[in-house]
Amino acid sequence: MDAQLDDKALESTLAESLDVLTPDTKTVSEDEFAEVVGGALEAVGGTLLFKMRVENGAEGEHVAAACIGNADNRQFLLLTLPTSGGALKVETAARSTNPVAGIAAAYASLMDAFKTAA
Repeated sequence: MDAQLDDKALESTLAESLDVLTPDTKTVSEDEFAEVVGGALEAVGGTLLFKMRVENGAEGEHVAAACIGNADNRQFLLLTLPTSGGALKVETAARSTNPVAGIAAAYASLMDAFKTAA
């Protein structure tokens, strides 16, 4: 994947690859979410940073942070899916309004520091 893709093109590319991977079940389990995210990231050469389930009012959602590229060319992504099912939303962390988006770059930096120290 071209490291120079802009945010909108990256989101669009991932969204297209997700059409066949989105589960049809009413309630989405952690395992199903991990499978969908894993397939999407594999399609674009991305790396999963972390995933979690968060409660957003009365409805919960699965959230995953990922990155594409290396070092200074890294782009951070946020993938969200309501636990009640539906379409997987993919957006760059820079464009996301989700509070979890701010954690992605910090988490990646922490992992880089751990690798250097090891």
